[in-house]
Amino acid sequence: MRRTRLSPNEYYHLCNRGVHKQVIFHDTGDYNRFLFLILYFQSEVTFPQVGRSVKDFVKHRVLDNTEEIVKKRTVELVSFRIMPNHFHLLVKEVEEEGIAAYMQRVLNAYAKYYNTRYDKSGHVFQGPYRAVHIEGDHQLLYLSSYIHRNPREIGKWFKKEDQYPWSSYQDFIKENRWGSLLLSEIVLGQFKGPDKYQEFTRTSPAKLLEEELDYLKIL
Repeated sequence: MRRTRLSPNEYYHLCNRGVHKQVIFHDTGDYNRFLFLILYFQSEVTFPQVGRSVKDFVKHRVLDNTEEIVKKRTVELVSFRIMPNHFHLLVKEVEEEGIAAYMQRVLNAYAKYYNTRYDKSGHVFQGPYRAVHIEGDHQLLYLSSYIHRNPREIGKWFKKEDQYPWSSYQDFIKENRWGSLLLSEIVLGQFKGPDKYQEFTRTSPAKLLEEELDYLKIL
């Protein structure tokens, strides 16, 4: 299903949506659960009691084993956006098969949580995730701006995307809430400051590649 060959030290756009376009993030509990997974599953460090770890994460944001996660991670998270029925991640593969292991853990863990919480069974996501190789700086910057602009599609967040809590945008233009768990420098380092990146994002005409739009079917 995924023709893109994933290689270490390369960047990829990862995305997926709910099966049949269904909403899969209903409230802050769901968003926090998925946010925890994409941040803390960057390494193969295990969490025997994920539910308890998520509660600690919601309360403290940075957990005691963050340093261990960073030291052992097999992928690096650059930016993200979680929407009601889909998500986008910009990720660097650090080790061979790192993204594959990362996404398998994240998607399986969230599907198990979702089906248990809502007394459902079966698939939660629309098949395998899509991974698109980032070919260069131009694509990297425009993808980042697309990811961060997109919440304006939701009525209450129109022209307020910088305040959307389930996106890394505020971590780029204000204070990084996640420290070394979110490595934004590959993008921000190409601007003179966060305000310049914000202006770039505000005025960007960025769109997804046709293959990404076709996959998500969000046109």
